[in-house]
Amino acid sequence: MSAFVDAQSGGFSINLVHRDSESSPFYNPKETPARRVGNAGRRSIGRVHRFSHMLHLNSSRSISDPSDPDAQLTANNGEYLVNISLGTPPFPIVAIADTGSDIIWTQCKPCTDCYKQDAPLFDPKSSSSYRTVSCSSNACNSLQSEGSSCSSDGSVCEYQVSYGDQSHTQGDVAAETLTLESKTGNPVALPKTVIGCGHDNAGTFSPKGSGIVGLGGGPASLVSQLGSSIGGKFSYCMVPYAAAKPTSLMNFGTNAVVSGNGVLSTPLISDPSQPTFYFLQLEAVSVGSKKIAFQGSSIGGSGNIIIDSGTTLTLVPTDFFSQLSDAVETQVTGGTKTSDPEGFFSLCYVPDSSLKLPPVTAHFKGADVVLTSDNIFIQVNDKVVCLAFYANDQLSIYGNVAQQNFLIGYDLPKQTLSFKPTDCTNT
Repeated sequence: MSAFVDAQSGGFSINLVHRDSESSPFYNPKETPARRVGNAGRRSIGRVHRFSHMLHLNSSRSISDPSDPDAQLTANNGEYLVNISLGTPPFPIVAIADTGSDIIWTQCKPCTDCYKQDAPLFDPKSSSSYRTVSCSSNACNSLQSEGSSCSSDGSVCEYQVSYGDQSHTQGDVAAETLTLESKTGNPVALPKTVIGCGHDNAGTFSPKGSGIVGLGGGPASLVSQLGSSIGGKFSYCMVPYAAAKPTSLMNFGTNAVVSGNGVLSTPLISDPSQPTFYFLQLEAVSVGSKKIAFQGSSIGGSGNIIIDSGTTLTLVPTDFFSQLSDAVETQVTGGTKTSDPEGFFSLCYVPDSSLKLPPVTAHFKGADVVLTSDNIFIQVNDKVVCLAFYANDQLSIYGNVAQQNFLIGYDLPKQTLSFKPTDCTNT
């Protein structure tokens, strides 16, 4: 069944699995909850390095703590996984779903230089639907931002992607059937999807990962390739970090429409020079009655903050973070201040019944989004919660903790992003 047919008949939805859930290949049972959350924070900092590299920002600019222990620089450092299959017959792959990248790629046989991967490698020779792409094709041209070029004999389009930590992937550009596992149990097949078949991949990739599905705004992403078949619409609803439910929901097409009471919308700002990223304009954040003006990053045209599902924390400039942290600490009542067992977070409390947090509102252009305690603080363990914001002077990112228990809808033709408060554990 084609995804184009499926989308026209009502859209489709897929499950996203958090990388730290027990059903994830990245799950490490030996890690304490505090270590998992600390590592997620470090991946957020590593992600800033990667995005800054993509945006050609000055990498010498400081992060609040640029030392290696605070920056987990792994090239496949997104937070959510999706089950896909490639080829005919379908070959299963657990891929990272990444709104901060575009190309869809996996390691392929034969490997001239590949990182160690626990799962079997995809073999194009075993698929009857695999076709390499010519250098003169539109598909090859769409990958110019991914460093597309021609093979030495001029017959095959090739790609190359480099990450901020010197990791890279390169290989053949191909058209292949990509199949998604929909929530209904019916497979959603996407014939002739443009993918990267990586034969030379090296660096800090984790052996637990076997592919990336780019969901950014560039022409090679899954969202862009689905195009008009989904009406340029997708949405997701992320369960809280500490929730028992292991999966979040991602919707495409008519399933992705965000409507009804409580919906707030803000302009979704695109930058033609950096089409991968989704920019918003955050004007201020209120803590109780104290409103703190937000300047953010001077990139993305009129946008000053990137919204990203693959970054855990919300990253803001140091001066703004200091004002925000001070305002929260001043207005918290009850509870007991404590320290993060991992030493990563700066403002933490014991989450007992006496702890009362001030109301916090993110003032986006045209949308005053009221955040809950689960958006403001992240549960490190049963005895500690910490402020889920982090100081960073390179780039501002609105992370996934701040997005949890909201249905977040992207309408690319209308260039709007919508928020609807939702219990994502019931979706």
